[in-house]
Amino acid sequence: MNYLIKDTTREERELLVKKAFMISVSGAKEPSEYAMSLANDYIEGRKELEEIQRLIVEKYKKEGEKND
Repeated sequence: MNYLIKDTTREERELLVKKAFMISVSGAKEPSEYAMSLANDYIEGRKELEEIQRLIVEKYKKEGEKND
């Protein structure tokens, strides 16, 4: 399946996000508010998954640099 906003409905994106979060919480803690906000941006068609992935990587990279 293609996950681009133009190729999915809001309902399909919402289901995809729900499935992803169910998988992630099965072995870890709940997603952060930041991750939930980004997921909502995808569901609502404001950000593509590729952009969300980039933003999350940048955020944790910066946090890791602060801890060094």
